[in-house]
Amino acid sequence: MRNDLARDREFLLPASTTFIVMSFFIAVSLEWMPWRGWLLALRPDFVGLILLYWCTHKPHRVGIGMAWVLGIFVDVADASLFGQHALAYSVLAFGGLVLNRRVQMFNLREQAVHVFGLLLASYSVYAIVHWQVRGFVAWEYFLGVVTSALLWIPLTHLLQALRRPRRDPNEL
Repeated sequence: MRNDLARDREFLLPASTTFIVMSFFIAVSLEWMPWRGWLLALRPDFVGLILLYWCTHKPHRVGIGMAWVLGIFVDVADASLFGQHALAYSVLAFGGLVLNRRVQMFNLREQAVHVFGLLLASYSVYAIVHWQVRGFVAWEYFLGVVTSALLWIPLTHLLQALRRPRRDPNEL
């Protein structure tokens, strides 16, 4: 009973606009890192994870419009087809907004399964656009879905820890 109450209160933790913007800035910065070879195939989708986190935890603050803007930034960062990530992130944000209550009902391991499905849908949109434009699909790109889903649990713990109010050191 006490654990359920604590989990319900995690949803009510405040998140300033500055904190949300900074988390997106860090995620886009991680996308700009020079990934090569198999590390590129295993690279988690940091922007997608942060976007999905905010869409499920603060759906009234982050939505499809933010997903589209972030997708354009990632398209520029990856030098990919303009709008490709924007479309995929819009699908991801839509899924996160529609399923936000459902995802919140589960513990983090079960949430990771939902996140895997949502990221798989997002990556599928990205792959379909890539296939239509270039005529092939890089299947190793889907390995990023697995690493992203595995990263959901530590990322959620980190963001929730940073959102918790700090205690006054002078308080008893």
